[in-house]
Amino acid sequence: MLFCKKTWITNQMIALLLILCFVYFFYTILNKKYLIPNKYQLLFEKIYLFIVELLKENLGASKVFFFNLIFTIFFFILSMNLLGMVPYTFTVTSHLIVTFSFALGLFIYINLLGFLKNGLLFFGLFLPSGAPLALSPFLIIIELISYIARVFSLSIRLFANLMAGHTLLKILAEFGWLMFNSGGIWLVGFVFPTLIIFAVTGLELSIAFLQAYVFTVLVCIYLNDSLNLH
Repeated sequence: MLFCKKTWITNQMIALLLILCFVYFFYTILNKKYLIPNKYQLLFEKIYLFIVELLKENLGASKVFFFNLIFTIFFFILSMNLLGMVPYTFTVTSHLIVTFSFALGLFIYINLLGFLKNGLLFFGLFLPSGAPLALSPFLIIIELISYIARVFSLSIRLFANLMAGHTLLKILAEFGWLMFNSGGIWLVGFVFPTLIIFAVTGLELSIAFLQAYVFTVLVCIYLNDSLNLH
C-alpha cells in the first residue's frame, strides 16, 4: 500500500483502474466501424450478441436498453477474474469487501429503479399473492430477509469461488516447490503437482467466465423481479 499526500493508493484501486482502462479500450474497439471487421471486432460482436440474448431471455426484448449496464457488469467482472490469473497480479474479486460493495451498489440501483417504476406497489414483492392475512407479518419478514440476502449471495458466491481456486493453486505451487527443492526421488514426484496445477489453472479460467456469467444472470433476474414485480 502506498501513501502519497494523505491519499491511500491500494492494490484494489490500481487493479480497478487498470481494468477500467481495459474495458474502455475494448468499448472503443466495439464502437469502431470497419469495412472488413478484424478479429477483435468479430470477438466483441459475438459478446454483444451473447449479452443481447441474455437480456431477451431474462428481461424480455423490450429491455435491451439495459445493454450498456449488463455488458459493463459482465465484462468488468470477467476482466477482474482474468486479471487475477496473470502471475504476480492482484485478484480484486478474491476480496469480499470489493464484491460486497459492487453487489450492494447494484442492489440499491435495482431497487431504486423498481420503486421509481412501480411506486408503492413495489413493496408487493414482500407479500405473496393469496397469502392469509394472519400470516402476512411473518411472510413479510421472511421475504424481506431473503430479499436482502441477495446482496450476500451475489458477493459471497463470487468471492468464495475465486478465493478457493487461488488458494488451491497457491498450496499446490508451494507443495511442488518444496518437492523440487528437496531433490532426489522427490524430483520425480514434482511432476504430479505441476500437472495438477495446469489442470486447476484451466478450471480456474472456466470459473472466471462462469462466475461472471452467473453474476450477470442473477443481476438480470433481480432487475426483472424489481421492474415487473415477479
